[in-house]
Amino acid sequence: MDKLLIIDGSNLFLQMFYGMPSRIVDSQGKAIQGTVGFVGALLKIIRRVKPTHIVAVFDGEHENGRCELDADYKKNRIDYSAVNEAENPFTQLPDVYRALDHLSINYIETADCEADDLIASYVLSYCGNTEIVICSYDSDFFQLIGERVSVLRYRGKKTALCSTQYLMEKYDIAPCQYVDFKSLVGDPSDNIRGAEKIGMKTAASLLKAYGTLEDIISNVDHIDKPSIRRSITQNTERIRKNYKLIKLENNQPLPFEKCDLTFEGTDHTTTEVLKGAGILL
Repeated sequence: MDKLLIIDGSNLFLQMFYGMPSRIVDSQGKAIQGTVGFVGALLKIIRRVKPTHIVAVFDGEHENGRCELDADYKKNRIDYSAVNEAENPFTQLPDVYRALDHLSINYIETADCEADDLIASYVLSYCGNTEIVICSYDSDFFQLIGERVSVLRYRGKKTALCSTQYLMEKYDIAPCQYVDFKSLVGDPSDNIRGAEKIGMKTAASLLKAYGTLEDIISNVDHIDKPSIRRSITQNTERIRKNYKLIKLENNQPLPFEKCDLTFEGTDHTTTEVLKGAGILL
């Protein structure tokens, strides 16, 4: 069976930019630590996953449609337009793209949606006949986990490949319940506020008892603990809005068909890729 590796490009790049020594520069004094980290991590991920197809998806600079639903959505993120060039990771993105070109890996910057939405559209379009590995530390992708879909959380030697079993062991929920679960507990990384008094164990217990978010809301009067009943009642609008913010659909046109994403493999080192891409060391 074909295996498609989908790289959440912005997620991996920022992880590497902030995880690498800050003074890696090229022969002209230009900072390249994010590029070096990204390429090195990508090659390790490729060797581990052994994909037959690859695509990398990056977030472009554009308005976020989810902010129309909730003005506070991702309001806690860094405004990189106010960051000086030496500390701005995105000044290194052109080099990352040159490295991807050298590896013959197709990539795309989203123009009118979040990278999550385009990645979800790839997953939901091809998971019926293709094994898919999503490389990202964004837990929103847990909702897409299935028989042929897993999420690889790259962290060097601590890298984890997350499956249905992983979710059951970590949260005691099924992948199909993850959006409901996160709607209840919230997501500080995206500035999404959950329902008061409802932590992970309580949310999992409610989902085990009632199945879905809407069934919890419909059966709120049957919940034993008064503080939980009150929280669900008072936050019904909030948690339904959270669901809309977190849910990923197959709603984006695909910029590349699967046949465009064929990958022949590589045995190059990080240094070889950087030199081949014309990045001065």
